[in-house]
Amino acid sequence: MSFAPVSAQALDAAIAWKLCLEEGSSSAEERKRFMRWHAASEEHARAWLQLGMLDQRVSAAAGPARKTLLQSRATLRQRARTLGGGLASVLLVGAMLAWIGAPSLSPDYWLADQRTATGEVRSLRLEDGTLLSLNTHSAVDLRFDAEQRLIVLHQGEISVETGHADARPLVVRTEDGNLRPLGTRFLVKREDRGTRLEVLQSAVAAQPRNSGDERVLREGQQVLMNADSLGLIAPVPAGADAWTQGMLVVDNARLADLVATLARYRSGHLSVADEVADLRVTGSFPLTDTDLALASLLPVLPVKVERHTPWWVTLVPSGSNGP
Repeated sequence: MSFAPVSAQALDAAIAWKLCLEEGSSSAEERKRFMRWHAASEEHARAWLQLGMLDQRVSAAAGPARKTLLQSRATLRQRARTLGGGLASVLLVGAMLAWIGAPSLSPDYWLADQRTATGEVRSLRLEDGTLLSLNTHSAVDLRFDAEQRLIVLHQGEISVETGHADARPLVVRTEDGNLRPLGTRFLVKREDRGTRLEVLQSAVAAQPRNSGDERVLREGQQVLMNADSLGLIAPVPAGADAWTQGMLVVDNARLADLVATLARYRSGHLSVADEVADLRVTGSFPLTDTDLALASLLPVLPVKVERHTPWWVTLVPSGSNGP
C-alpha cells in the first residue's frame, strides 16, 4: 500500500508539513492541524509514509545539502514515487535547482489557502464579493469570521478590488503591518525591504506593525512600508496592474529591471550582461510567453539572446561572440 502512487497535491502538503514540523518552533495548534490533515484521508497518510521512507534513505545528507533536498519539490515528488536512484543524483538535482534561482519554498507558501506557481496569475471572487488576483509565485491566507475579513499575504503580490456589500472591516496584513482599504482597488507586494502598497482607486490606510502611525494613501500614490515606518510617498507607475491581464508595461525602464521582472515568470536562470544592463526600454511585453517578450527586444536594442540550456538564458551585446 505504501508504494501506491499519490497525487502531487498530497506530496506538496506532506513536504510542507515536514518543513514546518522540523523547524522546531511549530505550535501545539499547528501539530493538531497536522494530525487532522494526516487523518483526513488514506492518501495523506500514504504520502507522509512515502516521504518518511525517502527521508530515511537520505538521512546521511545532513545540514544545508539535506535542507536543499527537502526544498526541491520536483525532486521529492519523483523520489517519493519511485523510491529509486542514488543519493548523489538526488542531491545534485536539489542543489542545481537551488543554484539556478528556484523561488524559496517556505511552509507558509505551501500551507497557504491560495497560492500560485511560477508564471501563474490567477483571480478569484471571495465570499464577500472582493476580487482577489494573485501574481506569479504568491501565497495568501483568507481568515473571514464574524468580526473581520482578513487577507494575509505571505509571499508575492496581489491585486484587491474590494466588495461593497459587507459591513465587516477588510484588512490586508503582511509581516510589515496592516493595510485597511477605504472602498478601493489597490496592489500589495512583498519585497526584500518591506511591503509596497500602490493605490489605484479611492484610498488605503497603512499602519506599520511596530508603529501607531497610520497614514492614508490616495489614488495614484504608492509607499514602501516596513515594520517600523512608512517611506516616502511616490506616484504609482503607469501599467502597475497590467500583470493582472498577463502583460508587463514599462516606461524608460532599465533593461536589467525588465529582465529581472520577466525572470519571476519563468523557471531557471534569466539574466543580462553588465554591458547592456543600463539600456532603456519602453513598451508592453507578454508575461505568459517570456521567450516572445525577449525576442521582441532584439529589433530595437543592440542585444541578442544566448541560450546555454533552455533553463539558462542571458541577454548579451549583439556583437559579442558566444553560443
